[in-house]
Amino acid sequence: MTNTITKEEAKKLIHLTNGKIFSSTFIKKDGTHRLLTGRLKVIKGLKENAKPRPYDPSKYNLVCVYDMKAEGYRMINTNTLTKLSINAKKYIIKNV
Repeated sequence: MTNTITKEEAKKLIHLTNGKIFSSTFIKKDGTHRLLTGRLKVIKGLKENAKPRPYDPSKYNLVCVYDMKAEGYRMINTNTLTKLSINAKKYIIKNV
């Protein structure tokens, strides 16, 4: 069964994964669809003396996740999020 949720609910669900693996489908800047399997709270590859981000990603509806396939950090734009799958539950994000 697939549930339909809002973008805000999707963002909350991503943060509630608390480090568990989830998958999402979103539209990239170039207009292509991207499937990302990732997780939060990964510290692999972080540098101790790294510069802080020059902006707050949450102000732009971005969520930083670790991409399991690419083995790197990526930003998910929740404005363009279309599908989400967490704990075998599937969600479709409605465009409002």
